[in-house]
Order: sequence, then structure tokens, then C-alpha cells
Amino acid sequence: MRRAVWGPLAALVLVQIGYPLVGGSTRAWFVVVTVVLGYAASVLHAVTTRGWRTGLILVLVTTGGGFAVEALGVATGVPFGSYVYSGALGPRPLGVSWVIPLAWTWMAWPAWLAAGRLAPGRLARALTAGYALAAWDVFLDPQMVDEGYWRWADPHPALPGVPGIPVGNYLGWLAVGIVLMALLALDPGARAGGPDAPMLALYLWTYASSVLAHAVFLDLPASAAWGAAAMGLVAVPLAVTLWRSRS
Repeated sequence: MRRAVWGPLAALVLVQIGYPLVGGSTRAWFVVVTVVLGYAASVLHAVTTRGWRTGLILVLVTTGGGFAVEALGVATGVPFGSYVYSGALGPRPLGVSWVIPLAWTWMAWPAWLAAGRLAPGRLARALTAGYALAAWDVFLDPQMVDEGYWRWADPHPALPGVPGIPVGNYLGWLAVGIVLMALLALDPGARAGGPDAPMLALYLWTYASSVLAHAVFLDLPASAAWGAAAMGLVAVPLAVTLWRSRS
């Protein structure tokens, strides 16, 4: 069962490689399939390595919590700024594209496990994991806004070269990420060690593939640079730590 996690991860990689080669509604479906595969891989890994209780807690905290904060954000503008989802990604319960809460879980679990390799102690791990998750959004939002899947009413101030997304959105992600990770840290199963190679590989793949895609295939050089710097603060030390552990 633990080896089964590599199946959806391999499929995810193939879909992501194909993403720049398609367009229009097909590209939107590639996004949906990618998120579903990532969600399946993360939840399956949590269940098979930490047990059903931890898997359920992961879903409640990150999927349920992600949906709740997104619904709040769409309705009030807090904490990400005033934004709206288009219908390109499918149904929008309470104004939230249905795949978005799944995306929170997809990357929250790898971020949590990556932080466990870098930050000892519950508080340090929650802070690091929250940042590790929020840093991914420096890639995610520019790509998705460029495709028209959501937009902000007032995207100012923005990062230089990355219009369309207010800086406050990234700060909102950081705050929410830390809260979600602090809740996840309450579960002893989540804090336990395990065979985490698939999820650590997922985090590093997401980093490297995002830099390449933004810089070369999606014509988003500024978000490639910003994302490389932000997510690299976790991904690079993680890669070094894993490399050293092999020797």
C-alpha cells in the first residue's frame, strides 16, 4: 500500500509535463486532474504511513480548513484580499472552485513532512511548514491568474514583475498556513517519523518543475525568480539534508 503512493505521483508528473502543451479548456482539466492526483497521493501516504486517524485529521484540517478560509476570503476579502473564481475549474460551492480545498491538502502534507526534516520542535516545525506551504503560492497564483482561473479586484501592491496578485495575498497564505500546521502538529501521528520519500520527492519536484515551467514554458520569468527564491528557502536545504543523509 505504501508503494501505491508512487502511482498517482507518477501520473501527476506526466500530467504536469503535458500541461504546457495544451490550452483552453483542456488545460483547465489538466489542472483539475493534477490536483486530484496530488490530493490522492498525499492522503494515501498519510493513511498508509501514519494511520487512518492522522489521514482523517489531515483532511479535516487542510481540506476542511482550506475550504472554510477560501469561502471566507471570497465572501469578505479576508485574509487574501477581494477575489473571485471563474467557472473554468468546475463547480463553485460558496463561490470556491471545488478543487481548491484539495490543493491545500495536496501541498500541505509534503510541506509538513519537509519541515520535519529541517526544524526540530513542534513550534519551529509548524512555522517552517506554514512557510513551506505559503512559498508554493508564489508559483501557484501567478500561473492560475495568468490563465484566468481567478482574479483580484485590487491587486496592489504586487511583487515587481508579477501583476494581478496583491502582496497581502501571500501574507494571508503564510498566516493561514501556520495556523493549519499548528493544528496538524497537535496530532501525535502527524509528528511521528515515517517512510516519507514520496512526499519529499513531491515537494522537490514541485519546486524544480515550477521554476522550469514558469521560466521556459509559461512565459512567467518574474514569478519563476520570485518562486525560486521563496520556495528555495525550504527546497534547497531539504535537498542538501537528504543528500547528506545518504552518505
